Amino acid sequence: MWCWRHSRFPGFVFPCLGVHPVQEVSPEEQRSATLKDLDAALPLIELYKDKLVGIGEVGLDFTPRFASTDEQKEGQRQVLIKQTEIARRLDLPLNVHSRSAGRPTINLLKEQGATKVLLHAFDGKPSVAMEGVKAGYFFSIPPSIVRSEQKQKLVKLLPLESMCLETDSPALGPEKQVRNEPKNIYIAAEYIARIKGIPVEEVIEVTTQNALKVFPKLRNFLRI
Repeated sequence: MWCWRHSRFPGFVFPCLGVHPVQEVSPEEQRSATLKDLDAALPLIELYKDKLVGIGEVGLDFTPRFASTDEQKEGQRQVLIKQTEIARRLDLPLNVHSRSAGRPTINLLKEQGATKVLLHAFDGKPSVAMEGVKAGYFFSIPPSIVRSEQKQKLVKLLPLESMCLETDSPALGPEKQVRNEPKNIYIAAEYIARIKGIPVEEVIEVTTQNALKVFPKLRNFLRI
């Protein structure tokens, strides 16, 4: 699907490719990722490596219904370690999922020497996020910040220089269980501006520059 969108909207849609920690067996069943899933994806990553702007969405998801055993958690760790190595070899950033696994994810990334990292919709403690900030990692904030006390506390502590914007459409919208849309990215910018007490234009400018630091290949396509 992403290949079709990239070819249909060149210069507008820029793909990442990676193995998510939660894999869908069917619409009703999901499971923890394994190295077999990564083995199946490796040829695709190699095939499209020149078109990618990042490796992702990768990471850890220790939600009990997906990873209830140490074996499942270790399997996810091994998949993330391998994809960190791929990102380093291809000189691409990592777009990282860390649901219910904020500290383990940041610790693993630091142990593996990952330097180009975007942690999307981080749901951990702000104090844990600051360990990522110290490592030079960025955190993207979705429109769901308007209804999430955790995201509001996170933005209050994070420096603007470490933030990007995202929507995660169709999820994480400003209204629960209502389909999110890309246009709602402005809602995230407005709410960050309100918390920080700064103009929304400043939020947009700084987070745009941050996005270009995380995904430097975008400079080859955008006129900024």
